[in-house]
Amino acid sequence: MGLPITLSEIAPRISAGAFILNSGLGKRGADAETAAGMHGFAAGTYPFLKSVPPQQFVQGLANAEIALGALLLTPFVPTAVAGAALTAFSGGLLGLYVKTPGMRKPGSLAPTEQGLSIAKDSWLLGIGIGLFTRGLMDRKPRVTVKKANKLAKKQAKQAARDARRAAR
Repeated sequence: MGLPITLSEIAPRISAGAFILNSGLGKRGADAETAAGMHGFAAGTYPFLKSVPPQQFVQGLANAEIALGALLLTPFVPTAVAGAALTAFSGGLLGLYVKTPGMRKPGSLAPTEQGLSIAKDSWLLGIGIGLFTRGLMDRKPRVTVKKANKLAKKQAKQAARDARRAAR
């Protein structure tokens, strides 16, 4: 049995996975000032985060990034699953870009200098959607035991016929 990914999926999974894993590992030791800044930025766009202490927020974000990076880098994880997880994560990042004042030029999706560091995460969304779509398209229908037995019998009968013809 082969892996649930194809050769064409390896490069985007490695590039996105390594990038996100590295980001998560870098956040593990965030000091209080860094945690407060990251938390304030995220809570300004997503108000439900205001009730989460900054250090806890950064640790949760670090753990989520580490888990997502590892998921993308693990070849046994089906492509549709990896793509769905990356799409959800990058959608949250782009939500910060779209909803935070000053990230975009007025009346445009084009980034300002401040928004450039988040706007670049749009490539993660593109990879996520591509992997998710590819994973859904490449899914093979499930074969029940009954169908598998029927197919095996049919193949055995055909092989017996072919063997008889070859013996003549």
